[in-house]
Amino acid sequence: MDGNRDDASGISRSKRSLASVNTPAGSGNDKLDKTAQPDAASTRVGPEEAAKQERENADLENIKAISTVDEAEGDYDVRKENHFGEAAIIDNAKDLVTHVLHVDDEPSDSPWTFRALFIGLILCVFASVLQEIFYFKPQIILVSVVFLTVIGYILALPFQLIPRPSGDGVVSRTCRFLNPADFNSKEHTFMVIMGSAGSTSAVATQILAAQRLYYGSSPDKGAAIFLVIASQFLSYGIAGLLRSVLVQPAKMLWPVNIPVNTLLETLHRDRSETRKRLRCFTAVFGGAFLWEVVPLWIAPIFQGVAIPCLARRDSLVFTNLFGGAQNNEGLGLLGLCFDWNYIAGLSSPLWYPLCTLVNSMTGYLLCIVLFMGVYYGNVWDSINFPFLSQLLYHGSSNATNFVQYNLTAILNSDNTINSTLVAEQGLPYLSGSYVIRLITTNVGITAAIVHLLLWNYNDLKDGWAFLRPSRLQRLFRVSTYFSWRGHDSGEEAARRQRVVDDKDLDPHYKLMMQNGYVEVPNWWYGLVLVLSFVIGITTLYKIGSTLPWWAFIVSNLFSALFILFFGAQMGLTGFQFDQQPVILMLGGYLLPGKPLANMYFTVFGFNGIQQGQWLLRDLKLAQLAHLPPKATFTAQMLGTVVGAIMDYVVMVSIVDNQTPALLSINGTNVWSGQNVQAYSTLAVAWSMAKDMFSVGSRYQWVTLSFLVGFLAPLPFWLAWKLTGRDVFRDVDTSIVVWNCALLYVGVNSSLLMYFGLGIFAQWYLRRFHPAAFIKYNYLVSAALDGGTQVMVFLLSFAVLGASGREHKFPTYALNNGGTNNDVNIDYCMFNTASAN
Repeated sequence: MDGNRDDASGISRSKRSLASVNTPAGSGNDKLDKTAQPDAASTRVGPEEAAKQERENADLENIKAISTVDEAEGDYDVRKENHFGEAAIIDNAKDLVTHVLHVDDEPSDSPWTFRALFIGLILCVFASVLQEIFYFKPQIILVSVVFLTVIGYILALPFQLIPRPSGDGVVSRTCRFLNPADFNSKEHTFMVIMGSAGSTSAVATQILAAQRLYYGSSPDKGAAIFLVIASQFLSYGIAGLLRSVLVQPAKMLWPVNIPVNTLLETLHRDRSETRKRLRCFTAVFGGAFLWEVVPLWIAPIFQGVAIPCLARRDSLVFTNLFGGAQNNEGLGLLGLCFDWNYIAGLSSPLWYPLCTLVNSMTGYLLCIVLFMGVYYGNVWDSINFPFLSQLLYHGSSNATNFVQYNLTAILNSDNTINSTLVAEQGLPYLSGSYVIRLITTNVGITAAIVHLLLWNYNDLKDGWAFLRPSRLQRLFRVSTYFSWRGHDSGEEAARRQRVVDDKDLDPHYKLMMQNGYVEVPNWWYGLVLVLSFVIGITTLYKIGSTLPWWAFIVSNLFSALFILFFGAQMGLTGFQFDQQPVILMLGGYLLPGKPLANMYFTVFGFNGIQQGQWLLRDLKLAQLAHLPPKATFTAQMLGTVVGAIMDYVVMVSIVDNQTPALLSINGTNVWSGQNVQAYSTLAVAWSMAKDMFSVGSRYQWVTLSFLVGFLAPLPFWLAWKLTGRDVFRDVDTSIVVWNCALLYVGVNSSLLMYFGLGIFAQWYLRRFHPAAFIKYNYLVSAALDGGTQVMVFLLSFAVLGASGREHKFPTYALNNGGTNNDVNIDYCMFNTASAN
């Protein structure tokens, strides 16, 4: 497995695996499986260590790792077998990344090529434009990294056709410059990470869009672009300094990356190993690509088939409960969605761990009960407002006439709240479903922190290790700031050996250190942090943001704290928490009466958390692909700058051309301003926090819910301590509670299919067909994501109006146009009042 092997081009290369590096030549253990690979320390053991190793070997006698090559099919298969010779279940993070992915490497492969940089920049521009467009869609859809992987591979194909002639002529040198060697996985990973860094729609564009839509103002273009760049980079500095806690340990799996890394391996390993997998990927990719035309354009009813609504088209109760094919339509109960674009809009269910899926589904079911109970129980006068909405309303609204709150009528010329005007208009109201969203988010935030401290304290404690006196002393040493002059070779060798000996670290990271990869110095990330801080605070004063300097610092402190906790949660469970409402709340109490300042507070508070998580995700992707750390750093920094500029340009274009749709409650089935609406709504609402959310006020439980969150995990932790049953440990109250408002916005018809497919893959397939799970689950997930998003991109510009002109498919039974004849596209009754 680890010996010499021909790659796809027939060139012999020697891949170095963790086993081959650690095991001495001639030991007879050359073909140890990656899950049973010894650390370097195991070759120099004393009596106690030898005895321990002997016991471990005895434990492995009945469950052994083997490597086989199917001679007939040429399909490489790595399985973990029990003593009956049956494939055993992969039940932990370390097994997953060593069975699904190979722990071997070709150190001579270089990512530093012109084509990697060139294609990376193309992907970055492409992804940033596409993601910003998706931000203004009825359902937020994240540009899949798998999608970028496929596009990057296609763009690299022409370069591989360029010959590599010998000689020193201009033509020969140019050819070798453009195609220096066979396209390798490290080049591919480099360009994908650059595209991924640019594909995150910057939160700063939300406030800039809100200013254009609701405040009639817009900062200077140059200052606006610098604002976007600074907000992106601040979090990169913080997250980069935490990578030893949140990326390098084996337990920090970051399951979102497994399909991407699986695809990279499938595309770049020996074709004799991956023939069947490539055929599978091609077939699923092509099928998803062709099918997506149907639900997205030809027959939108397949976005959400609501059988109860087909039987009862004249009931708003049925719409609220069973409708869900359009934005803010209903809860989508029993809905059948056949559009992978919406099923996996935020994340594919096929890679989510089973525990996360079950916790999420529990919250989803509770969400349906809560929303229906609050609305029809008329809690907070909910029945006087839309069932699902993110806007503010006047108290004079009623069930047939929703009156939106006039935000501009209560603002002074400097965009601060005028309390006299508020008294005249009255305090605004929120829809009941949105109040539940605020409550569950606040409960989830504190529950997540307590949950992680109770069950994962040892995994997180190094995150605040810099506060130790010995660490603080380093700040006053001159040598700390001149680390680029190099390390003593003995000190560096000792550091690498500590990495190898650490059983908790990712085997892929160990292999990289053994193969001589050089880590990015911490001061690089520290410099990014300092420079972006200076640019950020300067820009805020330049554009007149009304955010004081001290609040800017506080927002970044919250960002650093939340990156640690919620970065760990995403790394361990795959679940990404939305902290935006909480940051807006904190800003509202710190900056009362200043909604504009609160929005800027949130740009650096919430955007910092989100960007930090994306950086950590991509660092793990690079680690599993064995991309040199300095190449990863370069790709992320370049991608972020280019992406920030494109985000701003696209946002201005969409806001200027689609203003009516962005300002309406429901929008259209193509464009929606729901995210900007929610952002602006919360900023104004929390600027009146003392009157709206404090104890004794109408929505007091939004604030009191923080206390509930601190207590939520304790019963399950105590039950686990008393009984030792893992079922209590598996309950993550933060995930359950957050999903109790999962349906507050968007297209909700996809959730039944989402959980059904996820549980099928992660429970049935993983438990009863583990060999198929290892070989195909993550590859199929990648193929579905890639094929679907390629077609979504093409249709967005060709017929769905992203280019400025929309071409609607003719109306007929499977495409009624939505809202025509008082029905939605799934034939549920349309609530005309909600469109006012």
